[in-house]
Amino acid sequence: MASCTTIRAIFRREFKVYFDSPVAYVFLVAYLALTGFMTFAVAMFYEQRQADLTPFFFWHPWVYLLLVPAATMGAWAEERRNGTIELLLTLPVTLAEALVAKFLAAWAFIAIALGLTFPVVITTIWLGDPDAGAIVAGYAGSLLLAGACVAIGIFASALSRSQVVGFVASLAICFALMIIGFDPFINAVSNWGVPVKLVEALASCSLVQHFDSMRRGVIDLKDVAYYVGVMVFMLAAAHVVTDSRKAS
Repeated sequence: MASCTTIRAIFRREFKVYFDSPVAYVFLVAYLALTGFMTFAVAMFYEQRQADLTPFFFWHPWVYLLLVPAATMGAWAEERRNGTIELLLTLPVTLAEALVAKFLAAWAFIAIALGLTFPVVITTIWLGDPDAGAIVAGYAGSLLLAGACVAIGIFASALSRSQVVGFVASLAICFALMIIGFDPFINAVSNWGVPVKLVEALASCSLVQHFDSMRRGVIDLKDVAYYVGVMVFMLAAAHVVTDSRKAS
């Protein structure tokens, strides 16, 4: 109970920080503008004449690739740069509690941005009779994908006191975990003589591959477990990095 209370208190502090500056509102506008542009201008949503959100969800990984690192790069780096991390860790708060609270705050912020895309759903319903289950699965998959990217961003932010380093590291890790599931990458690795089993194992670690089935309306427990596993692993890695820096 005490742990939940502590996490809740830090969560409120971290979540409030997002809206204490205009950056949060710029982020939300950029997110909505980018998803809208990709859906209606690039994917030609209206021209397809189908009441289907598949083109809308298709671009979410690439939008997260750019914007989630920007939203999380200061999670730990800013604390280190301002010297407030020492103060935070001298309070009756464990490092794990602080990490979980920061992660949940960033994830909630991204969830708000995702929720603000509801006009796209309304537009689709107005155009036809979409599959409600596919819409729910797509949003659930997008939220899980965002959570995995946020956890990666938290880890990357723990690597350095520089927000730029945190942004670049998060971008690089997310990008690597996305492209390993694409056919050109798989074919290139196969041509290098890498065993098929290893290639398949690499492809199964792709953030996009596990999202593809969910954006089409299929929720598989294996996909959910994958995203939860990425979140837990990255937060655990962030714990190790932060704890080692604290001890040194």
